[in-house]
Amino acid sequence: MTRVISPAVATRAAVRAVRPPSPTQRSPRLTLRGWLAVLAVTAFGGFIRFWHLGTPGTLVFDETYYVKQGWSMIEAGYELAWKGKGEEVDPLWNRGDTDVFLSTPDFVVHPPVGKWMIGLGEWIFGPTSAFGWRFASAVVGTLSILMIILIARRLFGSTLLGLTAGLLLAIDGQHFVHSRTGLLDVFVMFWALAAFGCVVADRDMGRRRLALRAATEFGEFGEGREQRAADSWSWWMGVRWWRIAAAVCLGLCAGTKWSGLYFALVFGIMIILWDAGARRAAGLRHWFAGSVIWGALSGTLMLAVAFATYLLSWTGWFLSSDAYDRRWAQDHPGEGITWLPGALRSLAHYHQQMWDFNINLAATHPYEANPWSWIVVGRPTAFYYEDPKRGELGCAVDVCSQAITALGNPVIWWGATLGIVVLLFCWVLRRDWRAGAVLAGLAAGYLPWFQYQHRTIFNFYTIAFTPWVVLTVVYVLGLILGRRSDSARRRRNGAWIAGTLVLLAVLCFWFFLPLYTAQVIPQPSWSDRMWLPSWI
Repeated sequence: MTRVISPAVATRAAVRAVRPPSPTQRSPRLTLRGWLAVLAVTAFGGFIRFWHLGTPGTLVFDETYYVKQGWSMIEAGYELAWKGKGEEVDPLWNRGDTDVFLSTPDFVVHPPVGKWMIGLGEWIFGPTSAFGWRFASAVVGTLSILMIILIARRLFGSTLLGLTAGLLLAIDGQHFVHSRTGLLDVFVMFWALAAFGCVVADRDMGRRRLALRAATEFGEFGEGREQRAADSWSWWMGVRWWRIAAAVCLGLCAGTKWSGLYFALVFGIMIILWDAGARRAAGLRHWFAGSVIWGALSGTLMLAVAFATYLLSWTGWFLSSDAYDRRWAQDHPGEGITWLPGALRSLAHYHQQMWDFNINLAATHPYEANPWSWIVVGRPTAFYYEDPKRGELGCAVDVCSQAITALGNPVIWWGATLGIVVLLFCWVLRRDWRAGAVLAGLAAGYLPWFQYQHRTIFNFYTIAFTPWVVLTVVYVLGLILGRRSDSARRRRNGAWIAGTLVLLAVLCFWFFLPLYTAQVIPQPSWSDRMWLPSWI
């Protein structure tokens, strides 16, 4: 006869059995003071991102592509070609002249989500306002600070570590520069981080549901574990709304740049492994079969939602008649994937061309960087550089420098380089799921680029996995701080070490701030900040 116990008792007992040990205890709900601290860190990060956001008031680096494409998305629903090359059109745009488009479509190599988001800021503030075309980047950069605070707090069970994660992301140069520039990669980061937060929340919710059902059916854990039901493979844990939300975010991530597909793949595998671990920890007899069956069904649903989201991002292209390759199927009957409807057949052909371009891009660039150097900030990307002379732009010496350099905070990135080793140890030998989760984000954003070392790639792509670089550092800081059960002396020493490292990161950000914000400084001062020859 099944033993009936109260849901509260069942949940407490079951969660203790299903949830693996954590390096820190779980935090209580955020208090008012806690929320004020969270919002204060977020506001600080947002303030420094929006402060003088429109400086410089000209297109920098690849803004030349995405700012114009963003506005043409608003105007036409798809990307329009220009009346000349970038170096011919950019001066007109910088002077406020948006009459730079032809009536013909342009061949572009990235999906439209990021350009829609840039275009939204241009629609609100005007297409020739530098503040306007960088507005969306600053918004998602600020929101990602809030997200990483809440995600880190859930991961590590500590409000202090959550706030530390938000502060470190706020003062990382790579994240800071991208939050103040109209490029696509910051949106890849944003949607990937949002998806990560959803799957972490889903993990907790799914385990609570599993724990409650197992405890209700079998009594409190620890009693009769050998009698687990033979039909436990069929246990359905209900609609996983967090997974659906994650799928939407992953569709938008891939709809910004295709590199977002790797986050979908890695997070999907991570979900299946987490489910398998939960079922096994609960002592279910057929934990593997249940994980495979429900993992396949859940993965299929997530894939369908993500794909539908991706297709919806192409709505402007579908509704048009003149977008690039829109009528390809009509003009090429019997070619391509013939079983697809005409519009989808045209889109598939367009995607094949985009794929060929992205894979075979081999143009040389002075700031291209091999991915082996990315994690140690070997070759940061210069987005903007001018050398005003005395009397120009407030220069008070013979020669000045005005630069925007996508340079990750060295304290954070070099610390993370060492921290990855710690995470690998804790994941493999201690079986800490939190270390595995952080490594998954790093792997999804970083490792795929090693298969494209033959093409032109840049260090600034690291923005996609910058949040997990920060989480790596925060994980190690949590180990340094120690457990709440440790001695007061151990905690005090840990706090001094961790606090010193965070202070060094803050000072490093302040030191490099002129290189992030296009401040006019004496050229020798700029040289003093070029710590490595490869940074020049």
